[in-house]
Amino acid sequence: MSRAINIPKNRSKNLPFSEKAKVGDIVEFFDRKQDTLLLHGSVILVLDNSIIVDLTIMKRFNSLNLEYEKTVVSHRRYKVLKAPVA
Repeated sequence: MSRAINIPKNRSKNLPFSEKAKVGDIVEFFDRKQDTLLLHGSVILVLDNSIIVDLTIMKRFNSLNLEYEKTVVSHRRYKVLKAPVA
């Protein structure tokens, strides 16, 4: 008799499984429109299925010419970093 085992899926393309973020955590995730663009941001709000992230903490924010300063990221699509990223 075989038994099903629940294995957590990756949170995002090329990002390993990570704990759920808390307000103030720094997270990294891939942009939805440009899936090769890795972004970093500070969590400002935690919701049931997603987080709101402030991207303006990145030193390269202005040079990226993004259309937004904040974005919504699903809990399945980010990795919590241990230290802030510049």
